[in-house]
Amino acid sequence: MLWIIFMLLLFISSMEMLTQNRWKKQASASLLENCTGCVLCSEDNGCITCHHRLFLLIWRDGIRQYGMCVHTCPPGYFGVRGLEVNRCTKCRSPSCESCFSRDFCMKCKDKFYLHKGQCFRQCPPSTAAQPGTRECQETCEPGPWSEWSACTHEGRTCGCKWGLETRVREVAGAAKEEGAVCPALLETRRCRMRKHCPGGEHPTA
Repeated sequence: MLWIIFMLLLFISSMEMLTQNRWKKQASASLLENCTGCVLCSEDNGCITCHHRLFLLIWRDGIRQYGMCVHTCPPGYFGVRGLEVNRCTKCRSPSCESCFSRDFCMKCKDKFYLHKGQCFRQCPPSTAAQPGTRECQETCEPGPWSEWSACTHEGRTCGCKWGLETRVREVAGAAKEEGAVCPALLETRRCRMRKHCPGGEHPTA
């Protein structure tokens, strides 16, 4: 009778050990899957530190925090290298798809326009959206046209049937930002010249 009880206890103990081993293997496999590239890893929170070439990406799901080691930070984040750990830091603006720093956006999400590192629903005043891009570029407001110049042809004001006359307009200094989109600042048009030069007029300098 005692022998039967002993064998029964031994069987139960063996089954418990087998169950524990299976659980440990499953936990180890799950941990290994979530800890790729990790130096330190938590079963509940994933990666804590990464190999020095990788970035640690941390995100939240409710009150829980998870870590993952990645080669490149995903959209909405930028990489910051540090002495102990490289981190993926989230762009401050939710409308920013990629950023150079926390507050300087380089590309905006759809339906937004990029201007000087910020994302806007519409381009700010004195700017215009560029064809084929979602970037706002400075525009400029030129002043009034000048009077038309004298009608000339190859430096002469007479001696030919047709010539050209020109007019120009200036842009205020504040609007001369590099890359600004300006309308035409110079115009030319055909004009009729005097065929004969009175008194043997020579070409002007």
